Amino acid sequence: MHFGKQSSPFIFDVDEAGFQEKVIDASNKQPILVDFWADWCAPCISLAPHLERVIQDYEGGILLGKVEVDDNMKLAGHYKLRGFPTVILFRDGEEQGRFAGSRASHWIREWIDEHLG
Repeated sequence: MHFGKQSSPFIFDVDEAGFQEKVIDASNKQPILVDFWADWCAPCISLAPHLERVIQDYEGGILLGKVEVDDNMKLAGHYKLRGFPTVILFRDGEEQGRFAGSRASHWIREWIDEHLG
């Protein structure tokens, strides 16, 4: 497990203060997947490597922002998140879709391709 410092140029940590700029505004240039996770959440921990693998495969075509929900409850509330992990895809400043729970890499890849056309 490696939380905090991200291992990829395509993955970044984001909080409430930076969300508008780093996710909403930035999604006008390229799609951004946001992983709402918590370190006490077992499915969050199991999802993380799958998300990272998929994001690496897109080689910068899509970015991954990681929001630690305990520190950003207002953000979780704003998006009416019911459970964790929840992953939301943003493009052109808008939510394009979301899924909850841990998923395999191939499922995530298909879901992204489906939502991005």
